[in-house]
Amino acid sequence: MSADAADAAALPRHPGKVRAFLNLVLIEHSVFALPFAYIAALTAMFQLDKNIHWGKLLLVTVAMVGLRTFAMAANRIIDREIDARNPRTANREIVTGAVSVKAAWTGAGIALVFFLGAAALLNPLCLMLAPIAIVPMVVYPYGKRFTNFPHAILGLAQAMGPVGAWIAITGEWSWDAVVLGLAVGVWIGGFDLIFGSQDVQADRAHGVKSVPARFGIPAALHGARACHVVTTALLVWYGVRTDAGIFFWVGMLIVAAAFVYEHTIVRPHDLSRLNRAFFQVNGFIGIALFGCALIDLLVRGLTV
Repeated sequence: MSADAADAAALPRHPGKVRAFLNLVLIEHSVFALPFAYIAALTAMFQLDKNIHWGKLLLVTVAMVGLRTFAMAANRIIDREIDARNPRTANREIVTGAVSVKAAWTGAGIALVFFLGAAALLNPLCLMLAPIAIVPMVVYPYGKRFTNFPHAILGLAQAMGPVGAWIAITGEWSWDAVVLGLAVGVWIGGFDLIFGSQDVQADRAHGVKSVPARFGIPAALHGARACHVVTTALLVWYGVRTDAGIFFWVGMLIVAAAFVYEHTIVRPHDLSRLNRAFFQVNGFIGIALFGCALIDLLVRGLTV
């Protein structure tokens, strides 16, 4: 389209175009991944010298939001033809033309620059590992074309957040962060099984692969329950490994209760409350555990 270049050039200058791009990448959904990156970063600071390093925490935020924005933009671009055939996604900005492909790539490129810039400012290991974090973000949207388990690729991509946040603070590898990252990856993979259940008919009609499309909604929901049991166990393991205090364990009780609630409101033949399970409950889980973990670290001596 001849208007693509004009749209891309206009993206930084016109609030309407910026808003459309932010809607495209669902910038508000950063709430799912950021709390766990903060838990990792603050725990690393506690173990390092018990001081909050605000500059590094800001860079972690920039890196996380930058990488996630790039990933979402790339996802929307790669999936635009699939989205156009699905009634649920046919109104997405890149399908309707509210954001052109050129503008979306421009936004993705800017986000990637922010991610790499933040990684470079943090430490050499972060910059060296940055390309590894990018790969699954691009592979994921292609996953639904060649595997029935694209949710696992998404989980792998999200698992890197806490690991990267820990490395950002210490400049060193941490198995504690790996345990937390696995918890996040399995958690997000699990609720992606729930979310994907609403697209079964469209996915089967157009050859899009997923667990719900291949094995059915009941199997997907059972798989999600299993994932969230594993998530809970991994979070408990993380708490034990890091000598977490009472407030962290209060947070774990809240998380466990939220998981139980999530799986009682979504049933194989009743997906009417799926959005509540996906957006509200999962957003609450991340924020609640972060809040409790932060209080726990502060009580144990983390200095603001």
